Amino acid sequence: MGYMNNQIGYREGLLETRSIVKKGNYVLLEPDGLVKNSIPGYENCIITIMSSPAMGASFVDYLITVDKDGKNLKGIGGKELEVFLYVLEGEISVWNTDENAVLTKEGYIFSPAGKELCFENKSSAPAKIYLYKRKYEKIEGYSANAVIGNAKDLPWIPYEGMENCYVKDFLPAANNFGFDMNMHILKFHLGASHGYIETHVQEHGMYFLSGKGMYYVDGDWIPTQKGDYMFLDAYCPQACYAVGKDEDFTYIYSKDCNRDVQL
Repeated sequence: MGYMNNQIGYREGLLETRSIVKKGNYVLLEPDGLVKNSIPGYENCIITIMSSPAMGASFVDYLITVDKDGKNLKGIGGKELEVFLYVLEGEISVWNTDENAVLTKEGYIFSPAGKELCFENKSSAPAKIYLYKRKYEKIEGYSANAVIGNAKDLPWIPYEGMENCYVKDFLPAANNFGFDMNMHILKFHLGASHGYIETHVQEHGMYFLSGKGMYYVDGDWIPTQKGDYMFLDAYCPQACYAVGKDEDFTYIYSKDCNRDVQL
């Protein structure tokens, strides 16, 4: 059964997909075709693994529907792993050894390495979360701290001086070497685009929250829309235009930062 569309059995038409997988370069995953994964520790949860080292990523992204009484009390992360959780829909209680909160839609928590993150859906309705996990790149004299907030409370900042494209930064990673990654939301008004085709060492995992776009990736123009997921590997040329009729093109994405290349 497909995770997102509950498709069972044969279809009337031909088998087809918009998904594209070019391992070690870029990946587009559309909702149709995503499957469920069973992972120890997750109870009453429907999980799909969006990105992983098998794809070429240095991190793992999950899309999780947390049903009523759904939970992970075993803990996510800890030891060398850092975790970021973002609520797409519903309400989730979250905690680690230092912090606890009830997160509603657009709420988030960053749990640093060494702090296992737990969650539970104590409400009567399902919740949907976007979860990121990565091995922390520790450097002497610096460490990260837990961060809890809601995207609704963060300001929209013009992206690189453009007045029709905006960004929100979830973590205080700028000028803080304790953080080796950040999470952002980019918003493009209709017709807006990146100012140039980016080519950089950082990887991205991207989940599209609203609207439609045409994404340029390594010479290909790829149509994308709400509900799609993309992975962009290091040095993959990338940029997009927002297209459509009446909805801004927005997506949440991760980016590694603040570290030198290891040889």
